[in-house]
Amino acid sequence: MKSIRNRFLIAALAVVFGTALANAQTAPDAPPPPPMHGHEFGMFHMIGFFAKNLDLTDTQKAQMKDILEKERPTLKPLMEQSHQVEQQLHQYEEGSYNEAKVRTLAAQQSKVELELTVQRTRIHNELYQVLTADQQAKLKELEAQHQARMQQHMQDAPPAPPAEE
Repeated sequence: MKSIRNRFLIAALAVVFGTALANAQTAPDAPPPPPMHGHEFGMFHMIGFFAKNLDLTDTQKAQMKDILEKERPTLKPLMEQSHQVEQQLHQYEEGSYNEAKVRTLAAQQSKVELELTVQRTRIHNELYQVLTADQQAKLKELEAQHQARMQQHMQDAPPAPPAEE
């Protein structure tokens, strides 16, 4: 259950980062960012979240955008590896099942996810350092509110049906 919750939070952060980048563009005729998916797009969404909720200055937006652009070459191959492994795993969900191959792919996926987690955490730290002390405090408050909502949502969820034997 904790893994699902963590993945949900990561996905939510990804969406926030993507929105942030879209909102951070200052020139109305700026070319659209290259196609992205998954966590990479979500990282850019975070700037929009920060801009909307933390009243970022234009300088802060530019600094965050620069950080994310600098990190794109690191994240892109990891995202591609993750996507490829997911596609390979999918074939065993619908086709013939081979536990040994699934275990091998799951181990590869674990390594990629580990590296993505390390990179995302480092990037989040870099973005956090751009914030003022007041903005950091506000962000902590927003995160605490989000955690409380998630906890309430988990408590309000209907219990899982009993497994049939």
